[in-house]
Amino acid sequence: MTSDIAANLATIHQRIDRAAAAAGRSSEEIRLLPVSKTKPPEAVLEAYAAGEPIFGENKVQEAQAKAEALADTDIRWAVIGHLQTNKAKQLVRFADEFQALDSAKVAAELDKRLDAADRTLEVLLEVNTSGEESKFGVSPAHVVAFARELRSFERLDVRGLMTIATNTSDADRVGACFDDLAGLRQRLRDELGGDYPELSMGMSGDFELAIARGATCVRIGTAIFGARPPLPKR
Repeated sequence: MTSDIAANLATIHQRIDRAAAAAGRSSEEIRLLPVSKTKPPEAVLEAYAAGEPIFGENKVQEAQAKAEALADTDIRWAVIGHLQTNKAKQLVRFADEFQALDSAKVAAELDKRLDAADRTLEVLLEVNTSGEESKFGVSPAHVVAFARELRSFERLDVRGLMTIATNTSDADRVGACFDDLAGLRQRLRDELGGDYPELSMGMSGDFELAIARGATCVRIGTAIFGARPPLPKR
């Protein structure tokens, strides 16, 4: 019997295919990153059995716990949430990708830990395209300077940019965030050279719009794994 997770994944992949075709793109240009935060390792295994090789987690502690619980698989892990400097050592132990780099201090600590471990890490620069104070990320005005600064860290493989669009039903405002990220990537290419192939943007509620605006990675949780439990009251 097909699980809900497997069925949801099939639906998401179909939607990615349709959105790519509507944008005149190949769906092979777009990777799905299932976001398994708050979900148990068993849910990750269901998605893995359905063919997903990599999963996204917001918190380092939760990601590491799942990586250890599922160590007998070849599942790969991407940390997509804000990272405190003192968690860099922990992240380096298991993560294959970090999508939320937004400070030189964290970059320096990651580089040091990676050097000690003799490995590299794929990273994306998180950009606050919405300008909302509640969101992390580098301001658009500082992206080029930050990317230039990161060139001194040899253990960081800077692959592109990530953003979280403004939380609104206004598609024009959401689309503007995605357009801004695509424009910033072009600025990086023009001013610094290099390809910067990744644009990680779009989640369960807006990933088709993100694909239309050039996303190469969409981060989807709820539409695959179902609603998350409510946060505990303080």
